[in-house]
Amino acid sequence: MKLLPDGYQKKVGKAVSHYWYTLSAQAAKQSSKDADRGRRAAVTGGKQMDGFCDLLRWLFIKNGLKDADIHLSGKSELTIPGFFRPTKQWDILVVHNACLVAAVEFKSQRGPSFGNNFNNRTEEALGTAEDLWTAYREGAFGEKNPKPWAGWLMLLEDCDKSKAPVGVAERHFPVRKEFKETSYSKRYELLLRKLVLEKKYDAAAFIMATQNEGIAGKYSEPADDLSMKKFLASLAGHIRTYIEGL
Repeated sequence: MKLLPDGYQKKVGKAVSHYWYTLSAQAAKQSSKDADRGRRAAVTGGKQMDGFCDLLRWLFIKNGLKDADIHLSGKSELTIPGFFRPTKQWDILVVHNACLVAAVEFKSQRGPSFGNNFNNRTEEALGTAEDLWTAYREGAFGEKNPKPWAGWLMLLEDCDKSKAPVGVAERHFPVRKEFKETSYSKRYELLLRKLVLEKKYDAAAFIMATQNEGIAGKYSEPADDLSMKKFLASLAGHIRTYIEGL
């Protein structure tokens, strides 16, 4: 059996399309007199990443974990203990026989503001990982349970502002050279690659899409090592390994 069943590319496209369609629908509900408020409400309204939740649920089932509790919604259903904080709510949790199999975060960002949001995403990604693995080490998910799989997926709006070089402040010390004159899209690429390199997450995926093409399910993958194929294959391999250990 293939790790990645046929048709996964189509499902990724549907997830991207769902993202942009949902944002458009949410924004349309807001008052046309307040465009900024409408864009903000669209981003914070939730549900736009549900297509990716459905994609991963399909992957679990296709790889043989049909009787697991795959939680896609519900605050309490998506919450697990932390170490530095009482609890953490994830976007997807997979639990089987009282064992945490996987935890995944789906994040997105559209314009016009990229700077502060990028910094917030960075801090969130690092804090979430540190909290998860420390809680695991301390037996929060069972003393003898195998290590869960943790993933982070980022969908970024493909636009001039997200791809334009951005300067950095270097008053006291020079920043690392890879960050000089880089765009926010490149910074996300660097962030996700480093999160995996430093073993903060088992896999990460980075995709970009314009609003016009995204609503039709079209997207790009700026880095081969952060592709959806590798992200999903890593998770599928973990599922198989977990099943073999039962």
